[in-house]
Parts: sequence; C-alpha cells; structure tokens
Amino acid sequence: MAILFKLLEAGDSTQVPNSIACNELLVALRKSDMRVGFKQVFNKLRESEGFEMDTWGYNICIHAFGCWGDLGTSLSLFREMKDSNLDNVGPDLSTYNSLIHVLCLVGKMNDALIVWEELKGSGHEPDAITYRILIQGCCRCYRIDDATKIFSEMQLNGYIPDTIVYNSLLDGLFKARKVNDGCQLFEKMVQNGVRASTWTYNILIDGLFRNGRAEAAYTLFCDLKKKGQFVDGVTYSIVVLQLCKEGLLEEALGLVEEMERRGFTVDLVTISSLVIGLYKEGRWDWTDKLMKHIRDGNLVPSVLKWKVDMEASLKNPQRNRKDYTPLFPSKGDLSEIVSLIKSAESTMDADLDSEAARVKEDDKNLSTDTGQWSSSPHMDQLANQLKSTDHSSQLFSLSRGQRVQAKGENTFDIDMVNTFLSLFLAKGKLSIACKLFEIFSDLGENPVSYTYNSMMSSFVKKGYFNEAWGVLNEMGERVCPTDIATYNVIIQGLGKMGRADLASSVLDKLIEQGGYLDVVMYNTLINALGKASRIDEVNKLFEQMKSSGINPDVVTFNTLIEVHSKAGRLKDAYKFLKMMLDAGCTPNHVTDTTLDFLGKEIEKMRYQKASMVRNKDD
Repeated sequence: MAILFKLLEAGDSTQVPNSIACNELLVALRKSDMRVGFKQVFNKLRESEGFEMDTWGYNICIHAFGCWGDLGTSLSLFREMKDSNLDNVGPDLSTYNSLIHVLCLVGKMNDALIVWEELKGSGHEPDAITYRILIQGCCRCYRIDDATKIFSEMQLNGYIPDTIVYNSLLDGLFKARKVNDGCQLFEKMVQNGVRASTWTYNILIDGLFRNGRAEAAYTLFCDLKKKGQFVDGVTYSIVVLQLCKEGLLEEALGLVEEMERRGFTVDLVTISSLVIGLYKEGRWDWTDKLMKHIRDGNLVPSVLKWKVDMEASLKNPQRNRKDYTPLFPSKGDLSEIVSLIKSAESTMDADLDSEAARVKEDDKNLSTDTGQWSSSPHMDQLANQLKSTDHSSQLFSLSRGQRVQAKGENTFDIDMVNTFLSLFLAKGKLSIACKLFEIFSDLGENPVSYTYNSMMSSFVKKGYFNEAWGVLNEMGERVCPTDIATYNVIIQGLGKMGRADLASSVLDKLIEQGGYLDVVMYNTLINALGKASRIDEVNKLFEQMKSSGINPDVVTFNTLIEVHSKAGRLKDAYKFLKMMLDAGCTPNHVTDTTLDFLGKEIEKMRYQKASMVRNKDD
C-alpha cells in the first residue's frame, strides 16, 4: 500500500502500476478483511488519471463491497461496467456470480433468483459456482423447495454437485425438519460416489439430534469412532452439548477426556456447554473434575478465574448508574414498533418516489441514445434504486447470533458474558443478569446480537415490555444487526401484549430487510395469532409454511391443536392431530396436556349434543 501510494502521489502516469498488480493488492486486502485499507486503495486508484480498471478489478470490488454489506456500491460498479466504452471492460459470468452471491448474502433471494434468470439470457450460462451460490443462499433463507429445484436443474445441465453443495442442501433439509429427505439425500450422495467429509457427518449428527432422533445420532457417532475417521473436535462438541442437555454430565465429562486423548482441542464452545450443564444440575463442586478431565492448555483455568472475578464483581454494591437511571431506558413502548416501521416505510417510499422519477428521466434520456433493450433489466433497476451509501442490508443479519463467537482472545470476554447471562436468565435471575451486563458494558465490552436477544427474550417472558423495547432501542443505537431471533422475540412480545394485529407489519419489515421465516418464527406467529383468535390467518400461515418447504415440528402441531381446540374448532384440532401422527412426528409432554384439553372439549360437545337431542324428544 505504501509503495502504491508513493507511486500515485508522484503524479507520473507512466509509473502507475498496471491493473494486474493493483488487482493482486485489492485481493490481498479483501482476504485480510482490511476494509479501511481496501477503500483507501480503491479511492486512490479511482482518482488516478493514469489507471483504468479492468473487468477483473471490477469483479473484485463488486464482490468485496457486497460481502461488507455495501450493496449500493456493488450495483453502481456493475452499472459503470455496462456503461464503459472500453473494449476489455464488461460484465462476464464472474460478475453475475459475484452479484448473485452478494444478493444472497444480504437476504435478497427474490432478486438473486431474478438475476439468475437474466444471466441465462445475457449470453452467459450458469456454471457450477452459480448453482452452488444459489443453493447455499436458498438453504440459509429456508427456501428449501427452491434449493431442491435448483439442485435438480444443476444435475440436468450436466454439472455434478460436489461435497459442498450436498452439505448445504443437507443442512437446509435438517433445519427445515425434513429428516427423511435429508437421510435420502445422504444415501444418494454416497451412491453417486461423492465423498462425504467430516463436516457432512457433523451436519447429519447435529440434524438428527435437533429433530428428536438422538438414538440414531449416537449410533452414527459411535460407528464413526470405531472406524477412526470423519470425527473431529466439532463432532465431539455436538455430542457433549446433547449429553449436557439430557443431564448426563458424567458421560459428557468422560467424552471430553476421550476427546483430549484423541488429540482434539477442547474449545470454548465445549467448555461453555459443560459449564451450563454443571450449573443447571447444581454441581459447582465438580470444578476439580473439570480440571482433571480437561488438562490441555490454559482455557479451563482462564474460565474458572473469569468466573471467580465475575462473582466478586457481582458482590459489589450495584452502581446502577448511581442516579437510578434504568439500564435500558424505554423510549416509548414495544407496541410502538408499528409506528417505527411506518415512519421508516414512508421515508423509504418518498425516497423511492423521487428516485423513481429521476430514474424514469434517466431512462428516457438513455433510450434516445442506446434503445430500450437491456440484457439485465432487473439489475439495472436495482442499481438505479440503491445508492452507494445505502447500508440498509446491514440492518438484518442472516446469521443467527451464537452464544460463543469462537474467535479466541478477541471474543473471550463477551463469550463468557453470554454464557453466564444464559445461566442467570434461565434461572429467572434478571437483576443479576442486568448487573453482569452493566459491569462488562462499562469495561468496554461490546455486546453482540446474542446478548441483546437473550436480555430481550427474558424481559418479554416476564412481561417487562418497556424494558424489552429499551433493549431493542439500544441495539439499534449500537448498530448491532438484528437477526431472526430478534424478530421472534418481538412477535412473541406483541402476542403477549394482545397486539397480534401488528405482527403482519413486523413481518413485512422483516422480509423488506432481507429476512426470512424459519420454523421458530412460524411457530411464534401461529401462537400469537391463535391466542388472538385469528384462526383463518393461522391456517393461511400453516399452508405458507408447508409451501415454502418447511415441515411442521411437534411445537407447530401442539400449537395448532391447542388454538383450534380453544376456538371451538374441534374437527380441525383432530385433523391436525391425525396429520401429526401421519407425519411421524413424536408427541411430547406438551402434546399430552393439549390432548387432555381436546378430549374434555370433545366430551363437552357430545354432552351438549345429547342434551339437545333429549330436549327435542321432550
């Protein structure tokens, strides 16, 4: 960078490095995630009269800015490429792949699929990379049916899906509760001779656990261990987490010891699962056992020292900002989210109206010179609508917040804060959790989306809606992206407040920001609408859930049976019970309670009918 800047400052156009050298520097800066440096080089090169960017350079910049959330700059560079009069500059297949990748990253899957169709008519043909990008994007956004269709088209066009494509689709199927489809895809993968990786088996084991097939997951794990292959530290961590959830702490500790014997690193994710398991079972006296079982490195001593320091800090008098100001001052009420959405929408509509008028005028002027035909009309429209300073795509994160960021020393403190917040909040100790949050915020630790979502969720469960709204406000002020879990909490809060009428507005905002609906979101919405007696909307939502390629789980069916029973629609409730059993969905203890209520309602109706018949006879 220093050499390049000196050459550019010299002002001699003959000394400016060629595009190949500059492109190499831009690639290196992008791979190192040096955003400030990348933008400095980009701006300096653009200002230099002796430098002309080629197609490769444009593609590098489109990809980089898109990955960093600046969709507007990526699209403006695409438009610039199209308008360029240089012979060696113009959109190619890599350009379209980069733009589709960027649109998938920010959750604009509808736009990505339209651009994919445009690509086919632009003189280029999708390649294996295009199909891989689209399948990964659809699976991340829970558009499983779209992902399956693209997968089939990929094979029809002669491209053989690789391990990464199969892994993406497997992960999507298990997350969408399509366990049988996932298992069949894995069998097809093996039959087609595609080599399964360790990550493939990790997806299978984790997917089986998450879908109530723990016995199958354990069996697969044990078989892989016997063979001595396709098992790594992540595999052990997945099983340890499951054992801790089931309260089998002795077995979990034994597995961790075996993990160390095999040479796998015991990471903070595994330690965090054990700490939570020990606390829930009230076994802090097992600290010595933890030290005995996990001897490698200094991670466990660091965790235990952190715990001691944290407990000492919590024993100090609570400062509470010394003036009794609430930790999360509520600016309004959670129900005001609709006004927030409407104001944002009205501003956006006004901007788009003025922008549309300008675009219309630009198109009119352009048509007199080049004609109205374009190989990428939708891309042109997106490029005209979005400004280079538009960072709206960063308001929503497709990646759901994780308790442990797993980035070593850089995130150790916030990882531990999240772990102990989980413990205190699970026990309902809100005041201690708030004090912990305050202590580490004052020390300069930046909370992440998982931190805020945990606090919000607990406030909503306890009925502290104003405080929850305060958390959401602070999240926005800290420019911390919301994720699907944030919206789940908002919908849950609105449902508890009896404001299910606002749910559709929140949903529109979620989709507008590039969001999606996962199984939990559908269940949350069905519950909120059902309790508000909006049964027709519940049924429409259920049909939408199935049509999007997501299989209902036991929570979905329990909720549907309950809301229809309470609404007096006993035939529909029984229909969902039959549907649940036909789908092979294993009932749980909540199902038993729900069915007891349904049975009583059916008996009550039979009694009423019998009474009516007797009265008629009399």
